[in-house]
Amino acid sequence: ELAALPVVDEDHKLLGVLTADIAADIIRRAATEDAERQGGSAPLEVPYLRASPARLWRKRIVWLLVLFVAEAYTGTVLRAFEEEMEAVVALAFFIPLLIGTGGNTGTQITTTLVRALGTGEVSLRDLPRILAKEMSTGFLIAAAMAAAALVRAWTLGVGLEVTITVCLTVGAIVLWSSLVASILPPALKKMKLDPAVVSAPMIATIVDGTGLMIYFGIAHLMLPQLAGL
Repeated sequence: ELAALPVVDEDHKLLGVLTADIAADIIRRAATEDAERQGGSAPLEVPYLRASPARLWRKRIVWLLVLFVAEAYTGTVLRAFEEEMEAVVALAFFIPLLIGTGGNTGTQITTTLVRALGTGEVSLRDLPRILAKEMSTGFLIAAAMAAAALVRAWTLGVGLEVTITVCLTVGAIVLWSSLVASILPPALKKMKLDPAVVSAPMIATIVDGTGLMIYFGIAHLMLPQLAGL
């Protein structure tokens, strides 16, 4: 085992040495920053217990405000479909399940891709391969989640039409979330934005509103009670 590593420049000239303790500290700091970014917070740059409330506020508030504004459109979507929910109250039972499923699906993908982008394993030019892989996986996940949704809706006794609506929506949202989550991290990297900070919170925000549109769009096709609304 080596006690130190040489540090060289582009011409392979020795610049110094990196001891095992320093290397371990660098790795630990990098892992900590990655974890903070994936939670939608800027890196603290100091140990947590030494960070003041003011520093924590500065590191967190910007993205919370951005996402707050972005999430406002979810309420706008719900208000737009108010008549549909009044006509078929059972539709409202499944809203948390549907948007949660979409957000969780996207977060899994972005976590994997952000890591792969950080290590240089993938880049924007690999997008076709990423899409092929994730959409293929998405179809399998969509089928499994739709089956789970079928059981859940049926046990609630909401009727066949609403049950089918929920199953179709779960599958569609999983595929939509897979598509968005596959494109977003490489695109953000290309735009010089940190995908570790933006990806997971943005995916959840995007899928919330668009998932509701998908839900009520399918409901209009499946439920005769919504005809004319």
